[in-house]
Amino acid sequence: MITRTRTTRRGFGKLTLAGTALAAIGAPAIVRAQTAITFAVPNPSALTWLPYWVAVGEGYFTDEGLAPTLEAIDGSAAVLQAMSSGQAHIGAPGPGPTLGARARGVDAKFLYNLYPKSVFGILVKEESPYQTPADLKGTVIGVGTADGAEVSFTDAIMTDLGLTKDVDFTYLPVGDGGTAAVAFLRDEVNSYAGAVSDAAILSARGLSLREITPEAYLGFFGNGIAMLESQMATMPDLAPKFGRALVRGTRFASDPANKETCLAHCAAGNPQEGEQDYAASLFDGVLVRITPTEAYIAEGYGYQPPEHWQAIHDAAVASGALAEPLPDLSAVYTNKFVADWNA
Repeated sequence: MITRTRTTRRGFGKLTLAGTALAAIGAPAIVRAQTAITFAVPNPSALTWLPYWVAVGEGYFTDEGLAPTLEAIDGSAAVLQAMSSGQAHIGAPGPGPTLGARARGVDAKFLYNLYPKSVFGILVKEESPYQTPADLKGTVIGVGTADGAEVSFTDAIMTDLGLTKDVDFTYLPVGDGGTAAVAFLRDEVNSYAGAVSDAAILSARGLSLREITPEAYLGFFGNGIAMLESQMATMPDLAPKFGRALVRGTRFASDPANKETCLAHCAAGNPQEGEQDYAASLFDGVLVRITPTEAYIAEGYGYQPPEHWQAIHDAAVASGALAEPLPDLSAVYTNKFVADWNA
């Protein structure tokens, strides 16, 4: 049994324990065999979580004996908090917030690199004078949330340029999609650090935008799948099963013949988004970013390059997002499931 997402960021806060009990009483055998889990994500766009919704629609989670509920909440920090408080079994935070959580003693472990190519970019109006991030000195950069993964991404770029947050530039949380468009139109922000979904929505709102992200930072991977190590010990089968379903969903979505079917699966997850004229272009943008580069495609979907983790970690230290280097960066992530997922 699959429960569809609630498409608001604000309505999070309950476990699916009651649903698990109901499924176990008086339900058909095939339903009783399913394990109910809660999957927390930092934004409500179904297309952003394309492999998940394809896996739901094609029955891949059912094949694995899982009955997932997706809960969309406010940013990566909230995802990690939900996992830590027991309100989510598994989540999709960004790597920067995951590093911060580990530094605070949270036993979060990154399992699956969902976006091997950066999901984030720095966007400016087409007619603006800003050509590079260095030009943003003295300006306001819009972000979805104050503690989202897009902030860690932008911090790394600005720190390398010698620019300091709240000294040389400021962040202004303006939400995503339509609310970000309003901030641009009112000139409340000079640029916007957002995800591929935000770029598609802003374009659909009539904003002509340019991306000024330095090419070197497009390799900073985006959100992925994470669990608490304590949760992994309690549910040792969850990571293998969840990842296998995602890989199958990604492979299905990668076949051009399946595009319309995949769009329908995502529309079932977020009907409002499915009605938008940007859905097809957003699908294309997401598919590009969830496909590994040629250098790593042979490693399989979900693989996390250690050198990319090192770069993200070092940037977080340099920007002050991490007060000091983590004693063991390898404890933050694992690739041990990748071969099984891709078999």
